[in-house]
Amino acid sequence: MQTAEAEKWMKDFYEKRGWTEYGPFIRIGFLMEEAGELARAVRAYEIGRDRPDEKDATQAERKQELIEEMGDVIGNLAILADIYGVTLEDAMKAHQQKLIKRFENE
Repeated sequence: MQTAEAEKWMKDFYEKRGWTEYGPFIRIGFLMEEAGELARAVRAYEIGRDRPDEKDATQAERKQELIEEMGDVIGNLAILADIYGVTLEDAMKAHQQKLIKRFENE
């Protein structure tokens, strides 16, 4: 799936459920929540989890969880970007240019 296609799908999906009605301060909170879930998934993948209230997952299941949490972060970031009229491609290009300029003397 291409970036623009994914952004459109996410926007349509979120709009259908009324999730785009939340302002940027609430959306950034959702983004941070998802970032925390991604951090938990990275920890589980890298060092495991030792909790009796959770079933032990295979490494393949942990990787799938990691992928899903990355998607949740990207989805929330795409919706936040859309609030400001920015695409993920715009952000990635700006990031690339910033790094090129910052390290141009290397």
